[in-house]
Amino acid sequence: MSAVLSALRSPAVKVAFLIVAVFLGTYAVMENRGELAEALRELHGPAVIASFIAGVLYIWCTMMSWRAVLTDFGSPLPLKAAVRLFGLSQIGKYIPGGIWNFLAAAEMGADHEIPRRRSVGAMAVSVLVSLMTGLALGAVAFVLSPADALQRWEWLLIATPLLMLMLLPPVMNRLIGVVLQVTRRPRLQQPLTVPGLGRAIVWAVLAWLVAGAHVSFLAVNLGMSSSLRTWALGTAAYALAWVAGFLVVISPAGVGVREAVLGASLAGAGMSTGQVLALVLLSRFLLTLTDFAFAAAGLASGRSRHPN
Repeated sequence: MSAVLSALRSPAVKVAFLIVAVFLGTYAVMENRGELAEALRELHGPAVIASFIAGVLYIWCTMMSWRAVLTDFGSPLPLKAAVRLFGLSQIGKYIPGGIWNFLAAAEMGADHEIPRRRSVGAMAVSVLVSLMTGLALGAVAFVLSPADALQRWEWLLIATPLLMLMLLPPVMNRLIGVVLQVTRRPRLQQPLTVPGLGRAIVWAVLAWLVAGAHVSFLAVNLGMSSSLRTWALGTAAYALAWVAGFLVVISPAGVGVREAVLGASLAGAGMSTGQVLALVLLSRFLLTLTDFAFAAAGLASGRSRHPN
């Protein structure tokens, strides 16, 4: 691990990381460009714009959850620096393996005088917070979705209560300590607190609720009724799909897995198979666009901080 971190400190490797991540993110969208064009013909402009704005707010809330954890660990970041660090590190999830955004956060955080173990710990905790809150909300999909195909994920209902225990600060701090001990890394200087974790959880839940709006704007345009139930189903379906995509680490940013679970959750809920396909493809495109918009904003903020 230390050898990998040393390599990432090279400017050339950092540039190569960005190029590879951008290429794979673009490929993930272009691979389905024909179906995406068909999806765009199915939808109206206002619904797409509203869904995109909801996607931006979803990523923003996710960033704020991570920032709350980092602050609780003793490294508060200004918003501009948070956008730069989070936006640029998160495109690492488009590289297969599931660790590149963690490593990128560690190296980019070092530029802001954040200890690498603290950056990795904060990113790990924020991901766990998203994972556990996503599982809790995703369980609602089993109640609201009429799709039989979703039942293959029923084991999550059994795992959810146990995994939720990991959100308790004493349990979370113990797990972090074990990981750092196994990897022979120094202990965190400041443990996670109840108020800090609480703020991270609130932001994570807000993120899922906004993600539900992102899905429901498209779903209503494609035939579902405009109701609280549609929003609740969109929230639960997307949360469950994200969790499934995260668990399959060989899939960059959950490509394919997330769409399969989201489509299974929405099947038979007032849309045809083609309309469900249109929704999941356009959702992927809009959220990928949002990820790279945040990365671009981070690059722009870095240039403004170091004028020529």
